[in-house]
Amino acid sequence: MANKQNTIFGIHPILEALDSDIVIDKLFIQKDSINPKIEEIIKKIESSDVTVNHVPIEKLNRLTHGNHQGIIAITSPIPFYPLEEIVEKILSEKEKPLFIILDQISDVRNFGAIIRTAECTGVDAIIIQKKGGAPVTGDTVKTSAGAIFKIPICKVDHIKDAIFYLKASNITTVSATEKTENIVYDLDLNKPLAIIMGSEGKGVSKSVLNIVDHRASLPLLGDVNSLNVSVACGAFLYEAIRQRSL
Repeated sequence: MANKQNTIFGIHPILEALDSDIVIDKLFIQKDSINPKIEEIIKKIESSDVTVNHVPIEKLNRLTHGNHQGIIAITSPIPFYPLEEIVEKILSEKEKPLFIILDQISDVRNFGAIIRTAECTGVDAIIIQKKGGAPVTGDTVKTSAGAIFKIPICKVDHIKDAIFYLKASNITTVSATEKTENIVYDLDLNKPLAIIMGSEGKGVSKSVLNIVDHRASLPLLGDVNSLNVSVACGAFLYEAIRQRSL
């Protein structure tokens, strides 16, 4: 059964959804479940981009008041694309592609706002991690003003692997972080480029910072020492656009 929060709950409705055109983004499964039907669902999605989360029953009860039978699916209004397929296609078409990598952005409205700005600035694709990031919900779609339907989104197992792949494809990687004295305006962004934005609370993870080509910050002249991630992303993207239009 489904409700207005883009969820499907119950074993048989989720099995039916998997056999239809519905795109499932995340599965929440009760910890220590031994139901063979739930195991059947897990096997069905093994080769897909669906994120599986094993959670306490209290979490499932918060997600729906219906008879969830130990499993809830979060559906997505969009498909997700394989990273390699999208990157190869874009590189064959453009000399200086532009990518955004989101390192576990958790707020769906920030996610939607970033998608909107990315589409307006000609970003070719957005890369997110399967686990730990915000799902694509109605709020994401609304905040993106429909831009989510116009830009490919790739889900990957690990952000670091995606960065290594992009670097091997001669795409420069730049991480937005306050943990550097390098200002973004001093970097050359007029090249094949991927910009990495970090989560709202922790920023870009240390393991990611250690492998990117460049770290860059924005000048902060007031008393507040950080920007909203969607605002910071917009500033980075428009600096890239400024340089490319000179």
